[in-house]
Amino acid sequence: MRTEQKSDQFLAVVDTYKGIIYKIANSYCSDTETRKDLVQEIIVQLWRAFDRYDNQYKQSTWIYRIALNVAISFYRKENRRKEISNPLTSSILSLADDGLAHETESNLGLLQQFISELKELDKALMLLYLDEKSHKEISEIIGISETNVATKIGRIKSLLKQKFSSR
Repeated sequence: MRTEQKSDQFLAVVDTYKGIIYKIANSYCSDTETRKDLVQEIIVQLWRAFDRYDNQYKQSTWIYRIALNVAISFYRKENRRKEISNPLTSSILSLADDGLAHETESNLGLLQQFISELKELDKALMLLYLDEKSHKEISEIIGISETNVATKIGRIKSLLKQKFSSR
């Protein structure tokens, strides 16, 4: 395939699934500039892997898998960098938005906060679960068995219910 043709094809795929890329970046980065860096890194890694795309999987599954792996690695590196350069944790510095008028919006904010506090894999599982992916799709994206997906999601849901009830 010619480079120009490959480039056009890649841009079309990224444009089609950019929502996935931004959703993952928003889930793993609260800072706008860091989020832009993560989106850029995801796109670079997608480009590098584009020739190895296997038609056996849906493109969205392929993008989720790469984007989540990049986001988890990026998140870990960023956290190590922050710990070294700033001993204050982001949870101390971030303040909850007190202006939310509706209980639903408040609960959504709490859910987002609780999900952001999860381990990287658990956060990825919940992101996919809330995106209404099947256990089969989640297992293909994350690389664990469907049974393990169901078990982990059940445990995470119980943990989130417990956190909500203690608020």
